[in-house]
Amino acid sequence: MKDMVATEVTLEEVTAFLWAEADLLDARDYDAWLALWTDDGHYVIPIEKNATDFANTLNIAYDDKAMRKMRVERFQAGFSISSAPPADSVRTVSRIVIDKVEGEVITVRAAQHVIEDKFGRQRAFAANVEWALVVTENGLMIRDKVVRLLNSDGTLTSISYLF
Repeated sequence: MKDMVATEVTLEEVTAFLWAEADLLDARDYDAWLALWTDDGHYVIPIEKNATDFANTLNIAYDDKAMRKMRVERFQAGFSISSAPPADSVRTVSRIVIDKVEGEVITVRAAQHVIEDKFGRQRAFAANVEWALVVTENGLMIRDKVVRLLNSDGTLTSISYLF
């Protein structure tokens, strides 16, 4: 087992932040979710499970600030076929581990399960998720979020929400 990483931000604070993010997404409070991000952050859902060079590999999502905003606008306006009608979702974030701390950046990983309810059916998605969280004077913010779906290289139906 890896030694715990020392940081002034506690695992309890990181956990509360990740749970709050999941709650915002389940509530479809996308404007509040966008406010959690730094301007230089990326939201990534890679297809290759071990990909690290996201700019040069195929991804389900590779969103910078502008793309995150456009994705949210499509969800909110109902113009996205995958979000009309919007799905209800319940997220569970668990196995939260602080991997490293470099200055003000905390690298965290966790397991996430998302249950989607849409058109009277439920679907389950599981992912290993990595966050690069930045400690700011206003609290934690997301710089990067990488969602590694367990079935990213398999058959995926449209995903009508954000992970």
